[in-house]
Amino acid sequence: MHTLKNQFIVLPGGQDIVDICIGQLGKISDITLFRNNRQHLDAKQRFLGDKAYIGEKLITTPLKKPKKAELSEIQKEDNKKLSSRRIGVEHLICRVKTFRVASDRFRLALHRYSQVMMAVCGLVRLHLNASFILSHNI
Repeated sequence: MHTLKNQFIVLPGGQDIVDICIGQLGKISDITLFRNNRQHLDAKQRFLGDKAYIGEKLITTPLKKPKKAELSEIQKEDNKKLSSRRIGVEHLICRVKTFRVASDRFRLALHRYSQVMMAVCGLVRLHLNASFILSHNI
């Protein structure tokens, strides 16, 4: 089994990585991974998530289209607003996946995975902070 699952907690707009759950081995759903690690977070904290987190009270998720029916225009607008708030997070996850550690099969020893992922997250955070500083000094 070579599947390693990561879960990121990111500031709104993808401004910074707050926390990461690294290298859960095996096939585990996103919502189960969140529920297993929820005790480390504030009980009243609210989150935005994708459709993988439907059913969790603390996570605001988009509405799914019902079987043999369509979403109303209001529901579609709500989904668009939610996705526009989440796009920064998706872009940040894309930046991490460009290093191919999180997206491809990890070919090194498994005990090195967390070190490599932390280094990748550090490089992404360094790039985010550098671009933030440069944008404010202009």
